[in-house]
Amino acid sequence: MDKSLLLDKITSPADLRRLKASQLPRLCEEIRDVLVQTVSETGGHLASNMGTVELTVMLHRVFRSPTDQLVWDVGHQSYTHKLLTGRKSRFSTLRQENGLSGFTRQSESVHDSFISGHSSTSISAADGISRAKSLLGEEGHVVAVIGDGAFTGGLAFEGLNNIARNNKKVIVILNDNKMSISKNVGGLTSYLSRLRAHQGYFKLKDLTKDVLGQVPGVGDSLVETVTASKNFLKQSIYHTSFFEDLGFVHFGPVDGHNLKMLEDVLVRAKSLNQPVLIHVETIKGKGYMPAEKNPGAYHAVAPFNPALGADDTPRESFSTVFGKTLVKLAGKDRRICGVTAAMKYATGMDYFARRYKNAGRFFDVGIAEGHGVTFCAGLASKGMIPVFAVYSSFLQRAYDQVLHDCAIERQHMVLAVDRAGIVGDDGETHQGVFDCAFLSSVPGVSIYSPALYSEVEYCLEKALFAETGICAVRYPRGGEPELPASYVPLKQDYFHLDSGSRSILLITYGRLYAQACQAVSLLAEKGIAVSVLKLTKVCPLEQAWLNIAMQYESVLFAEEGIRAGGIGEHTITALALAGYHGNMSIAAIENQFVAQGKPDAALARLGLDEAGLARTIEAQLTERKRA
Repeated sequence: MDKSLLLDKITSPADLRRLKASQLPRLCEEIRDVLVQTVSETGGHLASNMGTVELTVMLHRVFRSPTDQLVWDVGHQSYTHKLLTGRKSRFSTLRQENGLSGFTRQSESVHDSFISGHSSTSISAADGISRAKSLLGEEGHVVAVIGDGAFTGGLAFEGLNNIARNNKKVIVILNDNKMSISKNVGGLTSYLSRLRAHQGYFKLKDLTKDVLGQVPGVGDSLVETVTASKNFLKQSIYHTSFFEDLGFVHFGPVDGHNLKMLEDVLVRAKSLNQPVLIHVETIKGKGYMPAEKNPGAYHAVAPFNPALGADDTPRESFSTVFGKTLVKLAGKDRRICGVTAAMKYATGMDYFARRYKNAGRFFDVGIAEGHGVTFCAGLASKGMIPVFAVYSSFLQRAYDQVLHDCAIERQHMVLAVDRAGIVGDDGETHQGVFDCAFLSSVPGVSIYSPALYSEVEYCLEKALFAETGICAVRYPRGGEPELPASYVPLKQDYFHLDSGSRSILLITYGRLYAQACQAVSLLAEKGIAVSVLKLTKVCPLEQAWLNIAMQYESVLFAEEGIRAGGIGEHTITALALAGYHGNMSIAAIENQFVAQGKPDAALARLGLDEAGLARTIEAQLTERKRA
């Protein structure tokens, strides 16, 4: 018996199509083994990928990528797709610096049709890709694979609405691994699902239509009557004809782990000249029992021992400190409400949910950040104080709502901006480096940035009870840095660590304060005295700390964010307008996206670690001497 891996023989989807149907179950087992082994070493999204193995295999059997194009939503469920499209030899580099992305990227493979780090985009992208293919005279279908979580985003429904307008080459696959869109009604629903997904059913359906249509005088009426009866029965069972009413042919629910059933329904969908939506039911974590039992814990995991399973013990982090602090402060004011966009556990909002859900003060709006912000504005308009916990990179999706719905009438709400700054292995799509730049452009917004756990409560209290309008409290992923006692800041809006010299002042905020302190220590060993101005409230700029900066011969502003529009640019502009004539510079992320890799390595590449900041300060001092 051939003991070699079938997966080793697959360098493209064409190789997959040459396998016998009887070999596919074995291939799926091999894929799951590789997924568990690789993700246990690199970290990544495990449960969602374990659930889409059979679906991905059959998509590449039935469709011909890249002529037919697959759009994954979100791309964290595309690991099997990567393995089947020539990337197995590099799969061990997943989410590593200079390695494979944890999401789909057009720059990575001709088989990746669209970038997919944020959710709910696939249907709109598929619509655009399909219409472009038509304009260019290209053959092929476009298939959007979207999870039930991503399907809660409003953009998904905007895409559905537009695809239904005569885009006949788009197939939408709703990968449902958590909840049902249609209500299941016992064995009858399961039976009809199996029946509808079987080619014999399709052939019988077509034959019935053809035969009835040929009955002289009444054929068309009979077809209409049977069709209406079918729709009535379907609506009685599923309690919805929503997708059909939009203009889609709707198949499912289909067992997403039954290879034959998947093949039948995909072949049928491909044969139709109409928009199709296929509802596929999968099991998150399938094939790895710890992930099946606790898919939430295996959604995104750090490296772990496959034999022992992932360690799901909560670790102290800025997110957990925020969550516990919010619970404490909410006990002081019944107006405080907690809001999240399907990220209850990841943002630490689960503490608030456990305490206040029964009181009606906790809300999960699904993957709908725009709705979440406007929802908060509605709460605030009635005097409540909503706290919206959201990743920095996901808050980008709600800029219009922040600006228009909240800021103009100064609705008081708090944005708890998690994962602010560089987040690491998820790469460009998840780096939280734009929030200060886009929030500081909105009139009336206040921004706080704690550098240590001890500052989180101070910032939240100020945001909740001392500020008006929109107030953001932004904090990084993971734990706090260790600082020597002499560098621990006071709990106040800014902290001046005075070296006694007026030669150079280093201004910074947030997590970068730790690198700044280490840079100061490095330079002190060389006899270079540097003062630090650590900001806790970074926006709007305060005249008191601007006055401090005016006293120095040189100022360097360092921030873990994009330079254009950042706090550094605002500061330099304000100093110049105030008549400052010293040397001014900014150390920040220049006009670029930050690639995946460990945060420490990324900071070093960007010149924002302690060594990089020290070099910049030395260069600035040298330049001033020459001048």
